[in-house]
Amino acid sequence: MYPIFLCKLKEEFVPALGCTEPVAVAYAAALGREILNEVPEKIEFLVSGNIFKNGMGVGIPGSGMVGLTIAGAMGALGGNPNWGLEVLDGISTDVIEKSKEFVKNNKISVDVKYDVPKLFIECICYSGTNTSRVIIENRHTNVVLKEKNGKVIFKKNTEEASEKQGELKGWSFKKIYDFIEEVDIKDIEFLQKGIALNNNIAKEGLFGNYGLQVGKSMMLSIEKGLLSKDFMNKSIMLTAAASDARMAGSSMPVMANCGSGNQGISVTIPVVVAAEELGVSQDKLLRAMALALLVSIYMKSFVGQLSALCGVLLSTTGAACGITYIMGGNLEQLGMTLQNMTGSVTGMICDGAKFGCSQKISSSVGAAIQSSLLAMNHNHLDGLNGIIDDDIDATIRNIGRLATEGMEVTDDVILQTMLDKMKKFE
Repeated sequence: MYPIFLCKLKEEFVPALGCTEPVAVAYAAALGREILNEVPEKIEFLVSGNIFKNGMGVGIPGSGMVGLTIAGAMGALGGNPNWGLEVLDGISTDVIEKSKEFVKNNKISVDVKYDVPKLFIECICYSGTNTSRVIIENRHTNVVLKEKNGKVIFKKNTEEASEKQGELKGWSFKKIYDFIEEVDIKDIEFLQKGIALNNNIAKEGLFGNYGLQVGKSMMLSIEKGLLSKDFMNKSIMLTAAASDARMAGSSMPVMANCGSGNQGISVTIPVVVAAEELGVSQDKLLRAMALALLVSIYMKSFVGQLSALCGVLLSTTGAACGITYIMGGNLEQLGMTLQNMTGSVTGMICDGAKFGCSQKISSSVGAAIQSSLLAMNHNHLDGLNGIIDDDIDATIRNIGRLATEGMEVTDDVILQTMLDKMKKFE
């Protein structure tokens, strides 16, 4: 069982430049250009509602613009498909300007496609009489089909995909804890890269002027004496600042988790701040970080890559468990922490990636720290409270059920509301 934990950490905790939904669109476009072997004259995208809503209002690195169209144009005109979620890294100013003209001249379109997976991108590129077609499903870089001029040149084996989805069978909260206690610290030292990346973008968000400036506003309020620079406020400030920068189109990479940069940011930074404030060893920090990530990955397996449930609930629940571990909490107290988080910000909706995500992150980080502190005092919500179960793994499954079954209609309403709003700007 333990080798799979390490494999999943290395698979899910990876660098990304920009919000991962528009980046996935850019990745599809870069692949489409590669198949054509020339720059396309026109591009059509058909995407799932969740991809659409997560690309509508988020900044695209280096462009000063928001949206899927500019992301797709930049991917097609200058993206490197070999770099995956960092496909937009190193895009020149010249390419960005050409991409803006591409969008301005209506050479790229994006429409919603229904009755497809929650994460779905279909990219069709045209150049003269030649066409290319790329389809991505379920994960941001999971290409399932490539075509050139209608001829299939690559198709993913569905059995292989099913095997991949079954990798987390047999996981449990206790098995994650046991792994954290026993793993050789050298095997998880690679997590340090992610910690460094996410700390760097937090600093960028504090001292730049990005988005809603939630983190920076907190820093200024601390300097004015309106807020204290305690453990909770420092955690919220730095995590929100990192999200501010990322959502507004910073060109700095982050370490994403489960395909989300915001989830990568919010699962790491609060744990790092806790380690610094309490002065624990680097070994303790790395074990806490691995715990936080694996709890988040485990929860995500029941929710899916995209849903109407804000994924920051999962990442900050992982962070809360990491904080409890740093404070010396045992397995029972870790379970209490997760129960407390389930009784707090569960149900927060995802209405797309945008500047306001840093506000949601602020609320979730605050709830994470409070949940951990309660658990350390042996105070927790039990199975008499809503969807919480006395069995921790059952609680996690209940959150998944809420996201996948309970919020289906919510997802549809959010998308329709956003589509109706867009008509006002046409």
